[in-house]
This record gives sequence, C-alpha cells and structure tokens, in this order.
Amino acid sequence: MNLPLGYQYSAVYAGIRKVEKDDLALIFSNRAAWAAAVFTQNRVQAAPVVVSRNHLKKSRGLVRAVLINAGNANCATRTGEAVAAVCSKAIAEQFNAPIEQVLPASTGVIGVDLDPDLIVSAVPKLVNGLAENRFDDVARAIMTTDTVMKTTSSEVELDKGVVRIAGMTKGSGMIHPNMATTLGFVMMDADIGPAELRAMLADAVEYSYNRISVDGDTSTNDTVLLLANGASGLAPNDHERDLVREAVGVVMEDLAKQIVRDGEGARKFIAIQVRGAKNETDAQRIARAIANSPLVKTAIAGADPNWGRILSAAGNAGVDFDPTNVDIELQSVPVCRGGLATDFSEPDLKKKLGERDCLIRFNIQGRGKGEARFWTCDLTEKYIEINASYRT
Repeated sequence: MNLPLGYQYSAVYAGIRKVEKDDLALIFSNRAAWAAAVFTQNRVQAAPVVVSRNHLKKSRGLVRAVLINAGNANCATRTGEAVAAVCSKAIAEQFNAPIEQVLPASTGVIGVDLDPDLIVSAVPKLVNGLAENRFDDVARAIMTTDTVMKTTSSEVELDKGVVRIAGMTKGSGMIHPNMATTLGFVMMDADIGPAELRAMLADAVEYSYNRISVDGDTSTNDTVLLLANGASGLAPNDHERDLVREAVGVVMEDLAKQIVRDGEGARKFIAIQVRGAKNETDAQRIARAIANSPLVKTAIAGADPNWGRILSAAGNAGVDFDPTNVDIELQSVPVCRGGLATDFSEPDLKKKLGERDCLIRFNIQGRGKGEARFWTCDLTEKYIEINASYRT
C-alpha cells in the first residue's frame, strides 16, 4: 500500500479494553491538513462527535491530529465532553497546536464512564511511537467486534505527479449509517481546500457509507473524516479534481463494502439493485427497506428463495409503485414477473443462494429512471450470540 505523504500513525494499549490489545490510536499530519467530516444523525450523539464538530467549526477545517479510542464510546455519561476535551488538549500540547485542531473519536460500550487519566497517561508513548509505516496498527486498534481490519488505498495520476489516498474504517454491528458503530478515516496528500473536500465527502458518503446496513441501527458515534494535507505539492486542476473525487468515492465504497462483509455473524454479502423507480430517492428507499428486513436477511441466510418477503419489504418503503409491475431476480434467476411467481428450479436456486455473494434485483416495469444500489448481509444466530454478550 502506497500511503499518502506527510502522515504518521501510532497505537498503544491504554487499559481501556478488558483485554490487553491496542485501544488508543493517533493519526497525525506533519502539516495542518484541511478536513471535512460527516457525523451520525442519531439524536443521541457521543461526546467525541459533539466535540469534533465544534473543533472543526472553530479551526475552520484545519486539523493536525485525530485521537481515537476503542472499548468505550464515551457516550451518555456525565463527563463525556470534559473527557474528550481533556484528551484533545493532551495531544495538542504535545505538538504545540491549538486544541481545535485535534479531533477525538471513540467506539465501544455506551453509558460507561471513560477515565481520561488512562488516555492522558498514554499520550507520551503514543506520540513517541508515531511512524509513517504504522497505518495498519491504527486500523487494528480501532476494531471492536470486527474480525478483520479494513483498509484500502488508491493513486491518481496527475499531470505533474501522483496523489495518494488511503483509508481505514471499523464497523461490524450497529451499522446503518445515516450521515452522514462506524468510524472511517481517509487521508490524501493532494492540495485541496475545505469547500471542495466537503463536496467530495458528501458525494462519496452518499454512495458508500449511506448505502450499507448490517442491522438497521445507526450508531451514536458515526464519524467519517476526509483529510488533505497537500504534502504531495500537487493541486489538481478542474479535470484532475474530478479524478480525485472519483478515487475518493472508490476508496469509500470499498471500505463500506468491507464493513458489510464483516457484519456481525454474517456469512453472506448481499447486493441489492433497484431500477425503474420514479426517482433515485424512491429507489434508495426501496433498496433500504429490503436491506433492513429481518425476514429477507434470514431467508438469504437459509438460502430460501422466498421472493415474497422482498416484495413485502419494498411495499413497506413508503414509495408509490404498482406491485403488478414488479420483477424480481435472485442470483440472476427470475423468481417474480409482474408481481407473480415464475417457474424456476428451487433446488438449483437454493444452491446458488448458498454462495458467499448474493444478488437481489428489484425492477419496476415502466418509464421510471430511478435506480439505486445497496449492500447488506444476512442475519444469523451468531449475530444474537455476539450482541447478547457484548458488555460481558
């Protein structure tokens, strides 16, 4: 992985987790980077979300460091914001930087007090461990119920050189981003200002993180950051900015899909394609309704070609469409035409539905041009097992 220039990374064990595994991480830009961010739309928002949003406003988008802890969400406690502020200050003092240029992020259990002394006392070791090649250490440190770390990268050839983009994310359960438990951090070394970054991020998030669901629950801590520090010395022109925007979108889509593939207890990755809706918004609402249906997800888990559940879920999306114009395919096998069953070999389709990747196509006949893609996973007994014992 060719990492973007001008960033350093570090991770240590601060004692936040019950098991001895890195739980405190730092992403540092050697020069102040422009930043854009999207946060959870859950009405219950963790302290780091509130503090990071305020810091970005005060710094006008300039960021030097991102401090991330795992094992405690720092949410729904009496001291949450004070803890986030104290920890941000400890990092800022290490670099003689304004506190507003430090963004805190947390993931873990909600409603448990976070001891700031654990973090503050670990800060010197964390800073001393900064290195350009510790990207993966951070990606592993931010994991909670994740079974694998999630990273990706891309390069964009410009007229005068190469711009590098690298991203990491975490998330396995409580996944139904509506931004904008997921955290995502994407770094690049292009020279791009805050307004353009915000536009890039908004577009990329809409077609990546906002098109995934594991269990339909939006976390209190959802945060996705896009940083650009200009360390490459390359400022893209108008045409090149489109290439960079496209690359950022590809990176975020890759990260989002990795979250779904690692969904808690998941055995199958489900892609949903909706076409023929009146507009894109309607198509997305239908796709989201199908993705969030426990009946659809359990049917796929059992390799059951029960297409009626798909039609029913779409009908609950609050979208106006004629059910008699609906065609449904599972694994490219027609199972419904005009809202009615078609002839298909159930044993053959059941075998196809046993594959790791599953495809659901929902088409509305007519002149509608709205279409959307969405990604989710199956729902298995393992999901219940994981979440029934999460705190213990």
